[in-house]
Amino acid sequence: MNVGVSRIELRMPENQSLKAKRQIVKSIIARLQNRYNVSVAEVDNQDLWQLATLGVSCVSNYRRHADETLSAVLKFIVRNYPDVEIVSSETETLPAF
Repeated sequence: MNVGVSRIELRMPENQSLKAKRQIVKSIIARLQNRYNVSVAEVDNQDLWQLATLGVSCVSNYRRHADETLSAVLKFIVRNYPDVEIVSSETETLPAF
C-alpha cells in the first residue's frame, strides 16, 4: 500500500473577499473529490483572501498510480481554473506498512 500526499499552494489574485475565495476553494475540493476519489482539505492560509493551501492525499496499491493521480490533480486545477495560480506544490509518495 502506498500513500500519495501533495501540498498545493494557490493564489487567486482577483479575489476581493474571503467569501469569494471560499466559493472557489469549495468548488475545487468538491470536483477533485468526485473526479479523482482523493481526500482534499484546505490546510493553511484560511484567513487570507488571495491565498489557499490544499492538502491532497490518495491511497493506492501501486506507487505509480498514486503519483499519476496527484499529477492529474495538478493538471486539473491548471486546466479548469485559469484564474487560480499554483504558487508551489510538493508531492511525496510513501510506502505504508
